[in-house]
Amino acid sequence: MPTIPGKDCGPCSLCCKILEITEFQKSAGIWCAHCAQEQGCAIYATRPDVCRDYECLWRGDRALGPMLRPDRVGTLLMEDPDSDEYRAVCDPARPMAWRHPLVFKHLLAMAKAGRIVVAKAGLKAWRIRANGEWGPCI
Repeated sequence: MPTIPGKDCGPCSLCCKILEITEFQKSAGIWCAHCAQEQGCAIYATRPDVCRDYECLWRGDRALGPMLRPDRVGTLLMEDPDSDEYRAVCDPARPMAWRHPLVFKHLLAMAKAGRIVVAKAGLKAWRIRANGEWGPCI
């Protein structure tokens, strides 16, 4: 992914908390043992492929402003590689973070563009529709 000026991780390391990393037996929602919070990965050069392959959408999208940095809104924006879903995956400590006005506005725009939009927090998931309605996924 090309570097966009002003789009570095900085103190954000929310991906190190939210993502599951099976290579370390790390469950989603707990901090990775290799994460030095606000400093980044302590094993960056030898991190597993799942970490290498993860691309933060905030870092790669010029349209996502600085206020949507994941640690600021408690939400990672992600493309699901196995489907056409666009996901907002929330920090379990902030399960409704996807309802933050800036995040919800973005999710609504994605739904209006024809995407399947799902917000997730732990085992709970909500579908966001283009008309602004949202409800639990079953």
